[in-house]
Amino acid sequence: MTHSHPYEGNEIREKKPTVVKGLVFLLLLIGFGAGMFFAATRLRSADGPKVAHEAPAPLTVAVVSVEPTEAFDLKESYTGLAEARRTSMLGFASSGRIAAIRADVGDKVKKGTLLAKLDTRSLQAQLASANAQVEEARAAHDLALSTVQRQRQLKLQGHVSQQHVDEAEAQANTALARVEASKAQADTLRVQIDLASITAPFDGVVTQRLSDEGAIAAAGQPILELVEKSHLEARLGLPAASAALLEPGKEYKLTADTGEVSARLRNVTGVIDANQRTVGAVFDIENPEAIAAGAVVRLALDRSVGEEGFWVPVKALSAASRGLWTVYVADPSDAGWTAVPRPVEMVHSDGDRAYVRGPVQPGERVIVDGLQRITPGMPVTPRESQRADVAGQ
Repeated sequence: MTHSHPYEGNEIREKKPTVVKGLVFLLLLIGFGAGMFFAATRLRSADGPKVAHEAPAPLTVAVVSVEPTEAFDLKESYTGLAEARRTSMLGFASSGRIAAIRADVGDKVKKGTLLAKLDTRSLQAQLASANAQVEEARAAHDLALSTVQRQRQLKLQGHVSQQHVDEAEAQANTALARVEASKAQADTLRVQIDLASITAPFDGVVTQRLSDEGAIAAAGQPILELVEKSHLEARLGLPAASAALLEPGKEYKLTADTGEVSARLRNVTGVIDANQRTVGAVFDIENPEAIAAGAVVRLALDRSVGEEGFWVPVKALSAASRGLWTVYVADPSDAGWTAVPRPVEMVHSDGDRAYVRGPVQPGERVIVDGLQRITPGMPVTPRESQRADVAGQ
């Protein structure tokens, strides 16, 4: 059984635009265009398009007058450390067991004070044995001298030959040599006993204790650190030009966290350090009790630099090429003032001002603010800055 499609045999009719629809679309398009034209005519200015015919008003800028100088003064500060003239790491010359340490950190000691010692019982026993050997050698020497005397008497009586006398004298000399050797051995032991004690080599303060009683100390091992407190010196590094201004023997003022201290210049090395590029200067601090060893000290120096130039605020500078800078000068003309750039070289900077040199004439007005809004040749109206005195200091 077959089924036929319900639409089978029917023709499919396509929808075609009619004349009425076309007329409606055309009327809508004409109405939209008319509305746009009406809006454009209503918004249009009656005077036509506005075109700028007048120049913009000059920009008001702050300026300072240039006052050139042939030199400028520098207030320089150099930093160093106050150090003890002598610092020693104390230890024993030979190894042994530490019997006593009689100093602790912070103790102030005088020169010659006993600070530590080793157990010397073994050395004392060896010294007693060496002393006994000395006595034994002396006794043998005395006997040899007596023998020599008897042989000489017998020789005079003709009972012995000269050979016997010579042999007795040789034995006496040998006995004397043994006495000296025994005495040298005993002296060596006495020195070892003396070196088994640590005494203060100078007046100072114990700053470190590195071992305790009962420990076995190796030869040369540091046991105590002693710092000389009564003599402090300050070592500072300065540029060669500044170091040349110092006078050995002259008193200077150094500034520390605790205040000012007096120091007398001992010497200037006169050799430039390869790493720091500075010359060393050594000062003797005259009142060491007023400052602690290791404190930071500063030396202030006034130095005149013979460079012709002028001071300007740092904000008046804009970067240029090849390490130069640019300042803008308010240049007068018939029509008013214009901003003119001038290249300058920075000689020295000090906080918010800089000392520069360049083709700027005395009395010219340097623009000190608003450089980001200024272009060469731009009209400006100069106004003296209230901080003009800062640039001229």
